[in-house]
Amino acid sequence: MKRSETDRYWEVVGEQYDNLLCLYRQFAEKRPVMLFDIEERRIYAYPYREYAADLSKKSQQSLARDYAAASEDGHMVVFIRDNVERKLVSYTVPIKKQPNQARKPVRRKSI
Repeated sequence: MKRSETDRYWEVVGEQYDNLLCLYRQFAEKRPVMLFDIEERRIYAYPYREYAADLSKKSQQSLARDYAAASEDGHMVVFIRDNVERKLVSYTVPIKKQPNQARKPVRRKSI
């Protein structure tokens, strides 16, 4: 059985979770939107408004809902960007690592 692209991107979140969390915590008071670029193998922390400004109107609305829910639930919004496949996938991910919590996505959307 083949793994779906979504599983592949969720695996990337799992692999990079500790790094994402470390960078997120450096800017936690600003509640950044996190981005991992697969080709660059690099993590970015963006202010919400700055990141949202670069998205389409539809994607901005989706991010606004996800960001509000993530903020209320103690989660962070993580985007995985795959330039080769031209994919941008978002997840809401727990900020505090607890047993099994960091391995289970709360919500996933392709933008």
